[in-house]
Amino acid sequence: MSMTTAPAQTPSQIIDILMITHRRPLYARQSLKALLDSCDDTMRVWIWHNGDDAETLAVAKEMAEHPRCHRFHHSPVNEKLRAPTNWLWENADGAYLCKVDDDCLLEEGWAQTLRAAHEANPELGVIGCWRFQDEDYVPELAEKKLRDLKGGHRMLVNCWVQGSGYLMKRECMEAQGLLSQEDPCFTKYCNSIAESGYVNGFYFPFLREDHMDDPRSPNTLLKRDEDMAEHAPLSALRDGVTSLQVWQERVRWNAYMVQAAPTNPLWLRGWRLRLRMLGNKVQRMLGKTQGPGVNPQFKATASQERATTGS
Repeated sequence: MSMTTAPAQTPSQIIDILMITHRRPLYARQSLKALLDSCDDTMRVWIWHNGDDAETLAVAKEMAEHPRCHRFHHSPVNEKLRAPTNWLWENADGAYLCKVDDDCLLEEGWAQTLRAAHEANPELGVIGCWRFQDEDYVPELAEKKLRDLKGGHRMLVNCWVQGSGYLMKRECMEAQGLLSQEDPCFTKYCNSIAESGYVNGFYFPFLREDHMDDPRSPNTLLKRDEDMAEHAPLSALRDGVTSLQVWQERVRWNAYMVQAAPTNPLWLRGWRLRLRMLGNKVQRMLGKTQGPGVNPQFKATASQERATTGS
């Protein structure tokens, strides 16, 4: 089932934003309302609902009536990430493409700031907001990767960003194509963009993305280990993580990996193995600084190689 509004004009500043909802109505209502209310007349939200959860579907349909919702689609089965993303990329015609996860809240003006950086710096490909906490920032790792840009902008250069709260030039997607069925990983997709000559990374000073699945978020539903059974994110469920401590360490580890990763995209060839090797290096480095350690249970999980992929 699809509903659509009349087509809007598409000046070079138009931003098309995807949000995928599934089975968490409390998060979906909060994140969708915040996103829609923050949009100006150059921003269009596309809502894709996966599956048959009645409560979340009702939230998505209600929010689809918002004037900033451009299109709503309901898939009776859970199509996960690739199909909704390609739906947006194939049908949207704005100059910029974006996805905001239904467990994330972004600060006011995030999209306009990222767009201004893009406009002043044509070499930028995918730039994103920062979903980690102040305590996760490691100057010894990050400051080597900070770069001054034209227009008074600055960024922490990295080959990939997470799959939420980013702004990607449409021309990057046109050159790279859609997410493939064989490997729909957003980390790999971003790295391919970097290999083609664009510069990716996180705007700095960071534009904050409140990731409500971080147990440290003031808006999280994950208060106790028991909450993981009902509200655990997909990646935690996939890997059998039931402890808040282990899950929190995973989030922090992702932050360290982003700050430590080399900026040369050729380094990320065979990226899963490279990230495992980098993880060992980061752990050794943090052992010599004031940075916190990493829970051994987390280090043993396969998901450390999927750091901040958004997949």
